[in-house]
Amino acid sequence: MARLRTHLAALAFGMSMALSGGPAFALERFVLRLPFLETEITINFADGESAEQLIQASPDLQDLELASGGKLLPLLRQVFLMPLPLETKALLAGSTGQPLLEQALHAATQVVSLEGVELDDSGRMLTEALIRAERRGQPNILGFFRELPGEQASIDLSRLAEVANRLKTNLEEGVALARSLEAASATAALREPLRSGWSREVVQVSVPHRPKPLRVLTLQPAAPANGRLVVISHGLWDDPESFEGWGEVLAAHGYTVLLPDHPGSDFNQQKAMLAGDAPPPGPEELRLRPLDVSAVLDAISAGRLLSGARLNTDAVAVVGHSWGATTTLQLAGGVPVDSRLKARCNDLKDPERNISWVLQCSWLSGVNQAAVADPRVKAVVAVSPPLRLLFDGSRLESLPAKLLLISGTRDWVVPSGPEAIAPMRESKAVRLGHRLVLVQGADHFSLRSFRGEPSPAQVGPVILGWINEQLEVDGAVSFSGGGWGDEQSSLVDVSDRL
Repeated sequence: MARLRTHLAALAFGMSMALSGGPAFALERFVLRLPFLETEITINFADGESAEQLIQASPDLQDLELASGGKLLPLLRQVFLMPLPLETKALLAGSTGQPLLEQALHAATQVVSLEGVELDDSGRMLTEALIRAERRGQPNILGFFRELPGEQASIDLSRLAEVANRLKTNLEEGVALARSLEAASATAALREPLRSGWSREVVQVSVPHRPKPLRVLTLQPAAPANGRLVVISHGLWDDPESFEGWGEVLAAHGYTVLLPDHPGSDFNQQKAMLAGDAPPPGPEELRLRPLDVSAVLDAISAGRLLSGARLNTDAVAVVGHSWGATTTLQLAGGVPVDSRLKARCNDLKDPERNISWVLQCSWLSGVNQAAVADPRVKAVVAVSPPLRLLFDGSRLESLPAKLLLISGTRDWVVPSGPEAIAPMRESKAVRLGHRLVLVQGADHFSLRSFRGEPSPAQVGPVILGWINEQLEVDGAVSFSGGGWGDEQSSLVDVSDRL
Protein backbone atom coordinates (compact mmCIF):
# COMPACT_ATOMS: atom_id res chain seq x y z
CA MET A 1 0.00 0.00 0.00
CA ALA A 2 2.85 2.43 0.75
CA ARG A 3 4.29 2.24 -2.77
CA LEU A 4 0.86 2.71 -4.27
CA ARG A 5 0.28 5.81 -2.14
CA THR A 6 3.57 7.24 -3.44
CA HIS A 7 2.36 6.90 -7.03
CA LEU A 8 -1.03 8.36 -6.27
CA ALA A 9 0.43 11.31 -4.34
CA ALA A 10 2.72 12.18 -7.23
CA LEU A 11 -0.28 12.14 -9.56
CA ALA A 12 -2.85 13.65 -7.20
CA PHE A 13 -3.59 16.64 -9.42
CA GLY A 14 -3.10 14.82 -12.71
CA MET A 15 -5.42 11.95 -11.87
CA SER A 16 -8.09 14.48 -11.03
CA MET A 17 -7.78 15.85 -14.56
CA ALA A 18 -8.14 12.55 -16.39
CA LEU A 19 -9.96 14.06 -19.33
CA SER A 20 -9.61 13.75 -23.06
CA GLY A 21 -11.61 13.65 -26.25
CA GLY A 22 -10.99 17.28 -27.14
CA PRO A 23 -8.21 18.95 -29.10
CA ALA A 24 -4.66 17.95 -28.14
CA PHE A 25 -3.46 21.41 -27.11
CA ALA A 26 -1.61 21.88 -23.84
CA LEU A 27 -3.10 23.15 -20.61
CA GLU A 28 -2.80 26.93 -20.44
CA ARG A 29 -3.70 27.91 -16.87
CA PHE A 30 -3.93 26.40 -13.45
CA VAL A 31 -6.15 28.17 -10.89
CA LEU A 32 -6.08 27.47 -7.16
CA ARG A 33 -9.16 28.89 -5.42
CA LEU A 34 -8.83 29.73 -1.72
CA PRO A 35 -12.33 30.76 -0.62
CA PHE A 36 -11.32 31.05 3.03
CA LEU A 37 -8.88 33.82 1.98
CA GLU A 38 -11.33 35.19 -0.58
CA THR A 39 -8.71 34.91 -3.27
CA GLU A 40 -7.43 32.70 -6.06
CA ILE A 41 -4.01 32.10 -7.58
CA THR A 42 -3.51 31.79 -11.33
CA ILE A 43 -0.48 30.15 -12.91
CA ASN A 44 -0.02 30.61 -16.66
CA PHE A 45 2.15 27.75 -17.86
CA ALA A 46 3.20 29.67 -20.97
CA ASP A 47 4.96 32.26 -18.79
CA GLY A 48 7.84 30.08 -17.67
CA GLU A 49 9.70 26.79 -17.80
CA SER A 50 10.59 26.66 -14.12
CA ALA A 51 9.02 27.37 -10.74
CA GLU A 52 11.09 30.57 -10.47
CA GLN A 53 9.86 31.88 -13.82
CA LEU A 54 6.24 31.05 -12.97
CA ILE A 55 6.44 33.02 -9.71
CA GLN A 56 8.03 36.03 -11.43
CA ALA A 57 5.28 36.03 -14.07
CA SER A 58 2.40 35.70 -11.59
CA PRO A 59 1.52 38.70 -9.38
CA ASP A 60 -0.47 36.38 -7.12
CA LEU A 61 2.52 34.12 -6.55
CA GLN A 62 4.86 37.07 -6.07
CA ASP A 63 2.64 38.41 -3.28
CA LEU A 64 2.54 35.02 -1.59
CA GLU A 65 6.29 34.62 -1.98
CA LEU A 66 6.82 37.90 -0.13
CA ALA A 67 4.24 37.04 2.52
CA SER A 68 5.86 33.63 3.09
CA GLY A 69 9.28 35.15 3.65
CA GLY A 70 10.73 33.37 0.64
CA LYS A 71 9.42 29.94 1.64
CA LEU A 72 6.94 29.55 -1.21
CA LEU A 73 9.49 29.11 -4.01
CA PRO A 74 11.21 26.07 -2.47
CA LEU A 75 7.81 24.50 -1.88
CA LEU A 76 6.65 25.08 -5.47
CA ARG A 77 9.97 23.84 -6.80
CA GLN A 78 9.55 20.67 -4.76
CA VAL A 79 5.98 20.14 -5.99
CA PHE A 80 6.32 21.07 -9.65
CA LEU A 81 9.72 19.53 -10.26
CA MET A 82 9.04 16.32 -8.33
CA PRO A 83 10.18 13.45 -10.58
CA LEU A 84 7.40 11.03 -11.33
CA PRO A 85 8.18 7.43 -10.29
CA LEU A 86 9.60 5.43 -13.16
CA GLU A 87 6.81 2.86 -12.91
CA THR A 88 4.00 5.44 -13.08
CA LYS A 89 3.62 5.23 -16.86
CA ALA A 90 3.54 1.44 -16.75
CA LEU A 91 0.99 1.53 -13.93
CA LEU A 92 -1.35 3.82 -15.86
CA ALA A 93 -0.88 2.00 -19.15
CA GLY A 94 -1.71 -1.31 -17.52
CA SER A 95 -4.71 0.15 -15.69
CA THR A 96 -6.27 2.12 -18.55
CA GLY A 97 -9.95 1.34 -18.96
CA GLN A 98 -10.15 -0.81 -15.82
CA PRO A 99 -13.15 -0.20 -13.51
CA LEU A 100 -11.08 0.42 -10.38
CA LEU A 101 -9.00 3.19 -12.02
CA GLU A 102 -12.09 4.66 -13.65
CA GLN A 103 -13.85 4.92 -10.30
CA ALA A 104 -10.80 6.52 -8.67
CA LEU A 105 -10.60 9.14 -11.41
CA HIS A 106 -14.33 9.74 -11.32
CA ALA A 107 -14.17 10.44 -7.57
CA ALA A 108 -11.21 12.79 -8.06
CA THR A 109 -13.22 15.05 -10.40
CA GLN A 110 -15.15 16.25 -7.36
CA VAL A 111 -12.12 18.33 -6.41
CA VAL A 112 -10.77 19.45 -9.81
CA SER A 113 -12.52 20.88 -12.86
CA LEU A 114 -11.07 21.18 -16.36
CA GLU A 115 -12.34 23.39 -19.14
CA GLY A 116 -12.12 22.75 -22.86
CA VAL A 117 -12.27 18.95 -23.04
CA GLU A 118 -14.83 16.17 -22.63
CA LEU A 119 -14.78 13.84 -19.67
CA ASP A 120 -12.93 10.53 -20.10
CA ASP A 121 -12.13 8.64 -16.93
CA SER A 122 -10.38 5.70 -18.60
CA GLY A 123 -6.90 7.02 -17.74
CA ARG A 124 -5.70 6.95 -21.34
CA MET A 125 -5.05 10.70 -21.40
CA LEU A 126 -2.78 10.45 -18.37
CA THR A 127 -0.55 7.89 -20.06
CA GLU A 128 -0.32 9.95 -23.24
CA ALA A 129 0.57 13.11 -21.29
CA LEU A 130 3.33 11.26 -19.41
CA ILE A 131 4.81 9.99 -22.66
CA ARG A 132 4.87 13.50 -24.13
CA ALA A 133 6.44 14.92 -20.97
CA GLU A 134 9.19 12.29 -21.12
CA ARG A 135 9.91 13.12 -24.76
CA ARG A 136 10.29 16.81 -23.82
CA GLY A 137 12.75 15.86 -21.10
CA GLN A 138 10.39 16.92 -18.30
CA PRO A 139 9.19 13.74 -16.53
CA ASN A 140 7.91 15.72 -13.55
CA ILE A 141 4.64 17.28 -12.33
CA LEU A 142 5.23 20.57 -14.20
CA GLY A 143 6.04 18.79 -17.44
CA PHE A 144 3.04 16.54 -16.96
CA PHE A 145 0.71 19.52 -16.45
CA ARG A 146 1.99 21.15 -19.65
CA GLU A 147 0.98 18.11 -21.68
CA LEU A 148 -2.58 17.84 -20.35
CA PRO A 149 -5.22 18.95 -22.85
CA GLY A 150 -7.62 21.76 -22.07
CA GLU A 151 -7.67 25.48 -21.43
CA GLN A 152 -7.86 25.84 -17.66
CA ALA A 153 -7.75 23.53 -14.69
CA SER A 154 -8.89 24.67 -11.28
CA ILE A 155 -8.90 23.32 -7.76
CA ASP A 156 -11.36 24.75 -5.27
CA LEU A 157 -10.07 23.95 -1.79
CA SER A 158 -13.56 24.37 -0.37
CA ARG A 159 -14.41 21.12 -2.16
CA LEU A 160 -11.63 19.38 -0.29
CA ALA A 161 -13.14 20.72 2.92
CA GLU A 162 -16.53 19.35 1.88
CA VAL A 163 -15.06 15.89 1.33
CA ALA A 164 -13.20 15.99 4.65
CA ASN A 165 -16.32 17.12 6.51
CA ARG A 166 -18.37 14.35 4.94
CA LEU A 167 -15.83 11.73 5.98
CA LYS A 168 -15.77 13.20 9.48
CA THR A 169 -19.57 13.12 9.66
CA ASN A 170 -19.57 9.46 8.63
CA LEU A 171 -17.49 8.69 11.74
CA GLU A 172 -19.34 10.81 14.30
CA GLU A 173 -22.17 8.43 15.18
CA GLY A 174 -19.77 5.55 15.74
CA VAL A 175 -17.60 7.67 18.02
CA ALA A 176 -20.64 8.80 20.01
CA LEU A 177 -22.06 5.28 20.30
CA ALA A 178 -18.77 3.81 21.49
CA ARG A 179 -18.36 6.53 24.11
CA SER A 180 -21.92 6.21 25.41
CA LEU A 181 -21.65 2.55 26.40
CA GLU A 182 -19.51 0.57 28.77
CA ALA A 183 -16.60 -1.23 27.16
CA ALA A 184 -16.36 -5.00 27.32
CA SER A 185 -14.45 -6.35 30.29
CA ALA A 186 -10.99 -7.80 29.72
CA THR A 187 -9.84 -11.21 30.91
CA ALA A 188 -6.19 -10.89 31.88
CA ALA A 189 -5.31 -14.44 30.78
CA LEU A 190 -6.51 -13.69 27.25
CA ARG A 191 -4.10 -10.74 27.01
CA GLU A 192 -1.01 -12.63 28.12
CA PRO A 193 1.54 -13.89 25.55
CA LEU A 194 0.31 -17.03 23.80
CA ARG A 195 1.78 -20.20 25.20
CA SER A 196 0.04 -23.10 23.49
CA GLY A 197 1.95 -24.37 20.48
CA TRP A 198 0.95 -24.82 16.88
CA SER A 199 2.65 -25.84 13.68
CA ARG A 200 2.98 -23.51 10.72
CA GLU A 201 3.22 -24.54 7.06
CA VAL A 202 2.69 -22.95 3.65
CA VAL A 203 1.13 -25.27 1.10
CA GLN A 204 -0.07 -25.09 -2.52
CA VAL A 205 -3.65 -26.12 -3.28
CA SER A 206 -4.91 -26.70 -6.82
CA VAL A 207 -8.33 -25.12 -7.47
CA PRO A 208 -10.59 -25.38 -10.53
CA HIS A 209 -11.23 -21.64 -10.97
CA ARG A 210 -7.60 -20.38 -10.96
CA PRO A 211 -4.85 -21.20 -13.48
CA LYS A 212 -2.29 -21.70 -10.70
CA PRO A 213 -2.51 -23.35 -7.26
CA LEU A 214 -3.46 -21.21 -4.27
CA ARG A 215 -0.84 -20.44 -1.67
CA VAL A 216 -2.34 -21.30 1.73
CA LEU A 217 -0.79 -20.62 5.13
CA THR A 218 -1.87 -23.28 7.63
CA LEU A 219 -1.73 -23.17 11.43
CA GLN A 220 -2.42 -26.48 13.15
CA PRO A 221 -2.87 -26.59 16.93
CA ALA A 222 -0.94 -28.85 19.21
CA ALA A 223 -3.03 -31.30 21.24
CA PRO A 224 -5.70 -30.94 22.35
CA ALA A 225 -7.20 -29.76 19.02
CA ASN A 226 -10.95 -29.20 18.87
CA GLY A 227 -11.40 -30.44 15.30
CA ARG A 228 -12.83 -27.12 14.17
CA LEU A 229 -11.77 -25.05 11.19
CA VAL A 230 -11.45 -21.29 10.63
CA VAL A 231 -10.55 -19.60 7.33
CA ILE A 232 -9.20 -16.02 7.33
CA SER A 233 -9.52 -13.89 4.16
CA HIS A 234 -7.17 -10.92 3.65
CA GLY A 235 -8.08 -7.54 2.18
CA LEU A 236 -7.16 -5.74 -1.03
CA TRP A 237 -3.39 -5.75 -1.77
CA ASP A 238 -2.66 -7.53 1.49
CA ASP A 239 -1.50 -11.02 2.38
CA PRO A 240 -2.19 -13.80 4.92
CA GLU A 241 0.77 -12.82 7.09
CA SER A 242 -0.96 -9.53 7.99
CA PHE A 243 -3.58 -11.56 9.88
CA GLU A 244 -1.48 -14.38 11.22
CA GLY A 245 -1.81 -12.91 14.72
CA TRP A 246 -5.57 -13.56 14.59
CA GLY A 247 -4.82 -17.10 13.48
CA GLU A 248 -2.33 -17.62 16.31
CA VAL A 249 -4.97 -16.73 18.91
CA LEU A 250 -7.35 -19.28 17.39
CA ALA A 251 -4.69 -21.97 16.98
CA ALA A 252 -3.59 -21.50 20.59
CA HIS A 253 -7.15 -22.41 21.60
CA GLY A 254 -7.46 -25.54 19.49
CA TYR A 255 -8.61 -24.31 16.07
CA THR A 256 -7.04 -25.26 12.76
CA VAL A 257 -6.64 -22.04 10.78
CA LEU A 258 -6.21 -21.60 7.03
CA LEU A 259 -5.19 -18.29 5.47
CA PRO A 260 -5.44 -18.44 1.67
CA ASP A 261 -3.71 -15.95 -0.61
CA HIS A 262 -6.18 -14.40 -3.08
CA PRO A 263 -3.87 -14.03 -6.13
CA GLY A 264 -6.07 -11.58 -8.05
CA SER A 265 -5.94 -8.92 -5.33
CA ASP A 266 -3.02 -9.67 -3.01
CA PHE A 267 0.30 -7.92 -2.33
CA ASN A 268 2.04 -9.62 -5.25
CA GLN A 269 -0.76 -8.48 -7.56
CA GLN A 270 -0.17 -4.92 -6.37
CA LYS A 271 3.55 -5.18 -7.18
CA ALA A 272 2.76 -6.48 -10.67
CA MET A 273 0.23 -3.69 -11.18
CA LEU A 274 2.69 -0.99 -10.14
CA ALA A 275 5.21 -2.42 -12.59
CA GLY A 276 2.65 -2.32 -15.39
CA ASP A 277 2.60 -6.11 -15.67
CA ALA A 278 -1.00 -6.54 -14.51
CA PRO A 279 -4.20 -4.45 -14.44
CA PRO A 280 -5.95 -3.53 -11.18
CA PRO A 281 -8.19 -6.21 -9.66
CA GLY A 282 -11.25 -6.59 -11.83
CA PRO A 283 -14.92 -7.16 -10.94
CA GLU A 284 -14.48 -10.90 -11.48
CA GLU A 285 -12.49 -11.06 -8.24
CA LEU A 286 -15.71 -10.40 -6.34
CA ARG A 287 -16.76 -13.94 -7.30
CA LEU A 288 -13.34 -15.60 -7.33
CA ARG A 289 -12.38 -14.71 -3.77
CA PRO A 290 -15.23 -16.66 -2.11
CA LEU A 291 -14.52 -19.52 -4.50
CA ASP A 292 -10.95 -19.57 -3.15
CA VAL A 293 -12.30 -20.25 0.34
CA SER A 294 -14.80 -22.86 -0.81
CA ALA A 295 -12.10 -24.62 -2.84
CA VAL A 296 -9.89 -24.87 0.24
CA LEU A 297 -12.77 -26.44 2.18
CA ASP A 298 -13.33 -28.86 -0.70
CA ALA A 299 -9.65 -29.84 -0.61
CA ILE A 300 -9.93 -30.68 3.09
CA SER A 301 -13.14 -32.67 2.58
CA ALA A 302 -11.50 -34.63 -0.24
CA GLY A 303 -8.41 -35.38 1.83
CA ARG A 304 -6.07 -33.42 -0.43
CA LEU A 305 -5.22 -30.95 2.35
CA LEU A 306 -4.53 -31.70 6.04
CA SER A 307 -5.68 -35.27 5.53
CA GLY A 308 -4.77 -36.43 9.04
CA ALA A 309 -6.36 -33.56 10.96
CA ARG A 310 -9.91 -35.00 11.31
CA LEU A 311 -11.61 -31.66 10.80
CA ASN A 312 -15.32 -30.89 10.81
CA THR A 313 -16.00 -29.22 7.47
CA ASP A 314 -19.79 -29.19 7.91
CA ALA A 315 -19.69 -26.19 10.27
CA VAL A 316 -16.80 -23.78 9.79
CA ALA A 317 -16.09 -20.15 10.62
CA VAL A 318 -14.72 -17.50 8.26
CA VAL A 319 -13.04 -14.25 9.29
CA GLY A 320 -12.06 -11.41 6.97
CA HIS A 321 -10.74 -7.87 6.83
CA SER A 322 -11.89 -5.17 4.39
CA TRP A 323 -12.49 -6.86 1.01
CA GLY A 324 -11.86 -10.13 2.83
CA ALA A 325 -14.73 -9.24 5.17
CA THR A 326 -16.97 -8.64 2.15
CA THR A 327 -15.93 -12.10 0.98
CA THR A 328 -17.07 -13.61 4.28
CA LEU A 329 -20.50 -11.98 3.90
CA GLN A 330 -20.90 -13.57 0.47
CA LEU A 331 -19.94 -16.97 1.86
CA ALA A 332 -22.41 -16.48 4.71
CA GLY A 333 -25.29 -16.05 2.27
CA GLY A 334 -25.23 -12.34 1.49
CA VAL A 335 -26.54 -11.76 -2.05
CA PRO A 336 -24.89 -8.84 -3.90
CA VAL A 337 -27.32 -6.59 -5.78
CA ASP A 338 -26.73 -3.85 -8.32
CA SER A 339 -29.57 -1.47 -7.44
CA ARG A 340 -27.64 0.80 -5.09
CA LEU A 341 -24.51 0.67 -7.20
CA LYS A 342 -26.48 1.92 -10.20
CA ALA A 343 -28.36 4.54 -8.20
CA ARG A 344 -25.56 6.01 -6.08
CA CYS A 345 -22.12 5.53 -7.66
CA ASN A 346 -22.39 8.57 -9.93
CA ASP A 347 -23.49 10.94 -7.16
CA LEU A 348 -20.27 12.54 -5.94
CA LYS A 349 -22.16 14.47 -3.26
CA ASP A 350 -23.97 11.52 -1.71
CA PRO A 351 -23.75 12.18 2.07
CA GLU A 352 -22.68 8.59 2.74
CA ARG A 353 -20.00 8.51 0.05
CA ASN A 354 -16.66 7.30 1.38
CA ILE A 355 -13.35 5.97 0.12
CA SER A 356 -14.55 2.36 -0.03
CA TRP A 357 -17.14 3.33 -2.65
CA VAL A 358 -14.33 3.56 -5.22
CA LEU A 359 -13.83 -0.19 -4.79
CA GLN A 360 -17.51 -1.05 -4.43
CA CYS A 361 -18.49 0.87 -7.56
CA SER A 362 -15.79 -0.95 -9.55
CA TRP A 363 -17.63 -4.23 -8.85
CA LEU A 364 -20.79 -3.33 -10.76
CA SER A 365 -20.28 -5.57 -13.81
CA GLY A 366 -19.46 -8.58 -11.63
CA VAL A 367 -22.33 -8.35 -9.15
CA ASN A 368 -24.75 -10.68 -10.91
CA GLN A 369 -22.26 -13.57 -10.72
CA ALA A 370 -21.18 -12.94 -7.12
CA ALA A 371 -23.83 -14.86 -5.14
CA VAL A 372 -21.59 -17.73 -4.03
CA ALA A 373 -22.79 -18.76 -0.55
CA ASP A 374 -21.27 -21.82 1.09
CA PRO A 375 -23.68 -23.67 3.44
CA ARG A 376 -20.74 -25.01 5.44
CA VAL A 377 -20.09 -21.51 6.80
CA LYS A 378 -21.93 -21.16 10.11
CA ALA A 379 -20.08 -18.29 11.82
CA VAL A 380 -18.71 -15.05 10.36
CA VAL A 381 -16.50 -12.27 11.69
CA ALA A 382 -16.38 -9.35 9.26
CA VAL A 383 -13.87 -6.62 10.17
CA SER A 384 -14.41 -3.32 8.31
CA PRO A 385 -16.23 -4.68 5.23
CA PRO A 386 -17.21 -2.43 2.31
CA LEU A 387 -20.89 -3.40 2.05
CA ARG A 388 -23.25 -0.40 1.89
CA LEU A 389 -23.71 -0.42 -1.88
CA LEU A 390 -23.17 -4.12 -2.48
CA PHE A 391 -25.74 -5.71 -0.18
CA ASP A 392 -29.38 -4.90 0.46
CA GLY A 393 -29.28 -4.03 4.16
CA SER A 394 -32.79 -5.36 4.73
CA ARG A 395 -31.57 -8.85 3.78
CA LEU A 396 -28.63 -9.00 6.19
CA GLU A 397 -30.90 -10.21 8.96
CA SER A 398 -31.70 -13.37 7.00
CA LEU A 399 -28.10 -14.56 6.72
CA PRO A 400 -28.06 -18.26 7.64
CA ALA A 401 -24.67 -17.83 9.34
CA LYS A 402 -24.36 -15.64 12.42
CA LEU A 403 -22.45 -12.40 11.81
CA LEU A 404 -20.18 -10.39 14.10
CA LEU A 405 -19.37 -7.06 12.45
CA ILE A 406 -16.37 -5.14 13.81
CA SER A 407 -15.53 -1.54 12.89
CA GLY A 408 -12.99 1.03 14.11
CA THR A 409 -14.25 4.46 15.11
CA ARG A 410 -11.40 6.15 13.18
CA ASP A 411 -11.71 4.11 9.99
CA TRP A 412 -11.62 6.73 7.20
CA VAL A 413 -11.50 4.08 4.47
CA VAL A 414 -14.62 2.14 5.49
CA PRO A 415 -16.31 4.45 8.03
CA SER A 416 -18.56 2.93 10.64
CA GLY A 417 -21.57 5.19 9.99
CA PRO A 418 -22.60 4.16 6.48
CA GLU A 419 -20.77 0.84 6.27
CA ALA A 420 -21.62 -0.74 9.64
CA ILE A 421 -24.18 1.16 11.73
CA ALA A 422 -26.65 2.02 8.95
CA PRO A 423 -26.84 -1.50 7.44
CA MET A 424 -27.21 -3.16 10.84
CA ARG A 425 -29.90 -0.69 11.88
CA GLU A 426 -31.87 -1.03 8.63
CA SER A 427 -31.76 -4.81 8.66
CA LYS A 428 -32.73 -5.16 12.33
CA ALA A 429 -30.23 -8.02 12.25
CA VAL A 430 -29.71 -7.82 16.01
CA ARG A 431 -33.06 -9.54 16.56
CA LEU A 432 -31.66 -12.70 14.96
CA GLY A 433 -28.39 -12.72 16.86
CA HIS A 434 -26.06 -10.68 14.64
CA ARG A 435 -23.89 -8.16 16.52
CA LEU A 436 -21.83 -5.02 15.97
CA VAL A 437 -18.70 -4.20 17.99
CA LEU A 438 -16.94 -0.84 17.68
CA VAL A 439 -13.28 -0.40 18.61
CA GLN A 440 -12.52 3.07 19.90
CA GLY A 441 -9.65 4.80 18.12
CA ALA A 442 -9.00 2.00 15.65
CA ASP A 443 -8.43 2.83 11.98
CA HIS A 444 -8.74 0.62 8.93
CA PHE A 445 -5.36 -1.07 9.33
CA SER A 446 -4.61 -0.99 13.05
CA LEU A 447 -6.76 -4.03 13.83
CA ARG A 448 -4.53 -6.29 11.76
CA SER A 449 -2.13 -8.53 13.67
CA PHE A 450 1.11 -10.01 12.39
CA ARG A 451 2.99 -13.17 13.26
CA GLY A 452 4.59 -13.47 16.68
CA GLU A 453 3.51 -10.14 18.16
CA PRO A 454 4.28 -9.95 21.90
CA SER A 455 0.62 -9.71 22.97
CA PRO A 456 -2.51 -11.26 21.42
CA ALA A 457 -4.23 -9.45 18.59
CA GLN A 458 -6.43 -6.57 19.75
CA VAL A 459 -9.60 -8.20 18.41
CA GLY A 460 -8.28 -11.76 18.80
CA PRO A 461 -10.28 -12.57 21.96
CA VAL A 462 -13.58 -11.23 20.60
CA ILE A 463 -13.09 -13.24 17.39
CA LEU A 464 -12.35 -16.31 19.51
CA GLY A 465 -15.36 -15.72 21.75
CA TRP A 466 -17.74 -15.31 18.82
CA ILE A 467 -16.56 -18.46 17.05
CA ASN A 468 -16.61 -20.49 20.28
CA GLU A 469 -20.23 -19.50 20.83
CA GLN A 470 -21.50 -19.97 17.29
CA LEU A 471 -19.78 -23.32 16.75
CA GLU A 472 -20.72 -24.43 20.28
CA VAL A 473 -17.14 -25.02 21.36
CA ASP A 474 -16.29 -24.85 25.07
CA GLY A 475 -13.38 -22.52 25.61
CA ALA A 476 -11.79 -19.77 27.63
CA VAL A 477 -14.25 -17.15 26.42
CA SER A 478 -17.65 -16.77 24.78
CA PHE A 479 -19.11 -13.65 23.24
CA SER A 480 -22.18 -13.44 25.45
CA GLY A 481 -20.10 -14.27 28.53
CA GLY A 482 -17.85 -11.23 28.03
CA GLY A 483 -14.21 -10.93 28.98
CA TRP A 484 -13.06 -10.36 25.39
CA GLY A 485 -12.31 -6.67 25.84
CA ASP A 486 -8.95 -4.93 25.88
CA GLU A 487 -7.56 -2.80 28.71
CA GLN A 488 -5.60 -0.63 26.25
CA SER A 489 -8.52 0.25 23.97
CA SER A 490 -12.29 0.00 24.37
CA LEU A 491 -14.24 -2.68 22.52
CA VAL A 492 -17.96 -1.89 22.77
CA ASP A 493 -20.95 -4.00 21.74
CA VAL A 494 -23.33 -1.32 20.44
CA SER A 495 -25.90 -3.71 18.94
CA ASP A 496 -28.71 -2.97 21.40
CA ARG A 497 -28.46 0.77 20.77
CA LEU A 498 -29.07 0.61 17.00
